[in-house]
Amino acid sequence: QVQLVESGGGLVQAGGSLRLSCAASGRTVSRYVMGWFRQAPGKEREFSAASSWSGGSTNYADSVKGRFTISTDNAKITVYLQMNSLKPEDTAVYYCAAAELRWPYSATQAINRMNAGLVDYWGQGTQVTVSS
Repeated sequence: QVQLVESGGGLVQAGGSLRLSCAASGRTVSRYVMGWFRQAPGKEREFSAASSWSGGSTNYADSVKGRFTISTDNAKITVYLQMNSLKPEDTAVYYCAAAELRWPYSATQAINRMNAGLVDYWGQGTQVTVSS
């Protein structure tokens, strides 16, 4: 069992920055890759970014590439999403997610599964609103 708790959402003007945090807990957190999804009003939840705990494997959606950075702090068991150059279209509820490493225990494979929406655990979400 893995528990995920997001924080750091809020209201920001276009062009501004926010950093989201996701505190993870559970005995087997290290067996997961971590990521962020978002869901705008009236739209489906979509993948934004993912990373292994080592940071050696990462993946970004084209819509956030170059503006968002995912990072991990193994000591704090926390995943971050640094969001820069925010746009009104980034307004959404942002969800932290975890996908289990499965045989052959490839982080890239787990990230690809997450990219396809195959997630094992979700956080409760945090609202990000970008004003124009």
